[in-house]
Amino acid sequence: MERLCFSMAMVAAVAAMHVFASAAGAAEPQALGWREALTSTVKVILAWGVFLGSLWLLKRLLDWAAAAIHSWFANLAAKRAARGLVALMIERIMLLALMAARAAAAVLVLAGVSVLLTYSFSLFPATEHISVSLLAALWSALAEALSAFVHYLPRGLFVVVVCALAYYGLQIARIFFRAIERGELRLRQFHPETAGITYQLLRVATVVLVLIIVFPYLPGSHTEAFRGVSIFLGVVISLGSSSAVSNMLAGVVLAYMRPFQVGDRVKIADTVGDVVARGLLVTRLQTIKNVEVTIPNSAILGGQILDFSALAQKQGLILHTSVTIGYDAPWRRVHELLKQAALATPGVLREPAPFVLQTSLNDFHVTYEINAYTDRPQEMVQIYSDLHANIQDQFNAAGVEILSPAYNALRDGNETAIPEAERKPQKPPRAFRVRRAEDSETRG
Repeated sequence: MERLCFSMAMVAAVAAMHVFASAAGAAEPQALGWREALTSTVKVILAWGVFLGSLWLLKRLLDWAAAAIHSWFANLAAKRAARGLVALMIERIMLLALMAARAAAAVLVLAGVSVLLTYSFSLFPATEHISVSLLAALWSALAEALSAFVHYLPRGLFVVVVCALAYYGLQIARIFFRAIERGELRLRQFHPETAGITYQLLRVATVVLVLIIVFPYLPGSHTEAFRGVSIFLGVVISLGSSSAVSNMLAGVVLAYMRPFQVGDRVKIADTVGDVVARGLLVTRLQTIKNVEVTIPNSAILGGQILDFSALAQKQGLILHTSVTIGYDAPWRRVHELLKQAALATPGVLREPAPFVLQTSLNDFHVTYEINAYTDRPQEMVQIYSDLHANIQDQFNAAGVEILSPAYNALRDGNETAIPEAERKPQKPPRAFRVRRAEDSETRG
């Protein structure tokens, strides 16, 4: 194969050397009459015109064939007339045949250019010897290239067979794992969520194995230059892929541990969002603000993962928030108001029923925590907002003051913080008893 590549590269150089050598030693050419010169020129122009027109038609024909093949299989896929491995193999065979036709067309173009150059030079006595030299150089280079190709053919066929087997084996594996991922095929050994990552691992392992097998059969693989480049690339890849390898290993572990699924509402580090994609290297989250966050898998594996969707459908996700109420409010009344606010919130389940916990007895108020179940983890932010609004409405309507946050240390006349429009009629609050310094001195 080395001889083939070298010969194809040297065709032009050899032809040029023959041309200039022959031209330098040529005798004085005979002069043509103007009629013969005009006739020869017209023949050359016509020959090249026909050749260029044929090239244009050939290109249009190949483009039409490629478009027809793609359109045909697109229509079959839309009508679901052909599915699975058979349709895939038929399409690949037709595309390979088209590729072979393009290669044959390229060879014909090169042959046509050579023939036209020889024909054009042979029409004029001054360049007739150039056509002979050019034809001899082309035939010599072609013979050497053909010899190199025949010599490399057994090794090349081995490389082609190995690559073809690996390619179509991966295509069969892809159809198999896609069927598992879609739920069309059920196996105990494979979970639908791990089918995609398993196929990716299989593809990487297959590519590495194929490279190891075909490397000794590649052209130039035994040369020092090829070995030097291979060592250099290996060093560069090993130095630059440490983080990629760690992320890939973490991605494999996460795939088979299945701590979360695509579509779950999760919290990873300080990011809360829905899982939109999970790969070997990174995991992507979409936040409630429509921001896509990409997190390396190694960072996910080394941190804490909160999955709000894991038990939401089976047991319900418990949403909770706290309020502080004064000791003057009966705690049973506070429990009732908090439960009513929770049940009035869209997205909160009636069963299991909401419940209240008194989490602490502070110096000036009691901390109450309302807990409510929901099966909509993707709407938890809106549910929290509605729950807080309902708590305010329920307590204001009942005349119970919320003391969180405790924003006043001293209030004039102990005036309540309930909005004036929602206050119930009551007696004016008693004012503070403030003693002036002058009164104290007078009494003293």
